[in-house]
Amino acid sequence: MIRLWLFLHLLGFTLWLGGAIAAKREDRHGLGAVVRAQASLMKVAIAPGAILAVLSGLMLTFQLSGVDLPGFSIWLVIMQGAGVVAALLTLLISLPTATKLSRLDPLGEAAGYFDELRQRQRIVASISGTFGLVALFAGAMLK
Repeated sequence: MIRLWLFLHLLGFTLWLGGAIAAKREDRHGLGAVVRAQASLMKVAIAPGAILAVLSGLMLTFQLSGVDLPGFSIWLVIMQGAGVVAALLTLLISLPTATKLSRLDPLGEAAGYFDELRQRQRIVASISGTFGLVALFAGAMLK
């Protein structure tokens, strides 16, 4: 059973970070289509990947709680903490921001608000991605 949860954990993590890295820059006229695609990707792959990674990580932790581990593993705590923070940022800020962006016209009256949301999305995605990479690194450091 632990192999299934580990597979689901890695699958969720891959969907989450892989989908988030897929975004590229685009000129002003094409931004509407890009943000709609990003919002769709956020709903279909990134958010479910974040949820799957956190839930499967919790299941793996519960399975490890019955095992007598030799000593305290700081890497496990770092992986769990960074992963949960990254998931919360993704689900509570990036997902709603992407949804709002997908409804705005980048060339219309709301262009200023569009730019503000786009900047927020970049910052939060960078922070969340950094926490995700820290979690990945910490997971790789586990014995």
